[in-house]
Amino acid sequence: MTGALVNIGELSKPATVLINRISEAVGGVFKPYQIVRVAKAEAEAEMIRAAACIDIQDLQRRALHRFLLEEGAKQENMESITSQALPQLTEDSTPENLEKDWITNFFDKCRLISDKEMQNLWSRVLAGEATSPGTFSKRTVNFLASLDRSDAATFRSLCSFIWMIGAPTALVFETQGQIYNERGINFGSLTQLDAIGLVRLDCLSGFCRQGLPKSFTVGYFGTLLQLEMPLDADNQLAIGQVLLTKLGRELATICGTDPHPEFYDYVAKKWEWHLPKPSPSPEPRDEARSEHADAVLPSNEAR
Repeated sequence: MTGALVNIGELSKPATVLINRISEAVGGVFKPYQIVRVAKAEAEAEMIRAAACIDIQDLQRRALHRFLLEEGAKQENMESITSQALPQLTEDSTPENLEKDWITNFFDKCRLISDKEMQNLWSRVLAGEATSPGTFSKRTVNFLASLDRSDAATFRSLCSFIWMIGAPTALVFETQGQIYNERGINFGSLTQLDAIGLVRLDCLSGFCRQGLPKSFTVGYFGTLLQLEMPLDADNQLAIGQVLLTKLGRELATICGTDPHPEFYDYVAKKWEWHLPKPSPSPEPRDEARSEHADAVLPSNEAR
């Protein structure tokens, strides 16, 4: 058995509180003051005690061996996800407000996740919920448990096209556009994301953001863009053919994707009619023309 994963004394208070909350809810996953892998060792001890009392048949021995391997793998998965979540906490995190039922449900689902990339996604959910309880619903956690790695990769690619327009908004103006296709976003992949409930796809009429003011600011990975609309209120803005669902919006906040280097300019061009118009410069005074006009004016008046 390996040594401690994390020394609690080296962690911030929110991390310590989170570990204690997990221990209270799940039980037997973490020891106080030290995260250790205990399930396999305790199960092996039980097997030794059982072997001393009864004659374990081969079938029973194989079943018990399988149980030990499975439980050891689940234990390792849970500890890996938790250890990745701890550094993501901040001093403002409030894990003491985590619901016990949420924690229990979370670890019941994540214990089967062994893929490293998917574990990273799960750790972001745990850290996000510990930072701001209520951010991720049980439905989102249950959905994440059924999410394939390929679908997760596709959704992560889609998130590189997300702008903040009050809420995360995926801007896909054309499913066959090269800027999207080169990252695996096309009609087929979007249809799949629609089928599993992360987006709604409408290639005919598309979607619009409604009720917008005269002037407002949108953002792409921290880079802002000012928009000016024609009406004083109740304006509409075309946002393309894809709309994130509630599930999609929750997962978009923790997908960890990078911006596309050309997408800001691409969108700015799509919305060029909404960009603020520069104020017209005053025409320079033409002194010669002005003097000539003054000179001929009396003659014209005379006629």
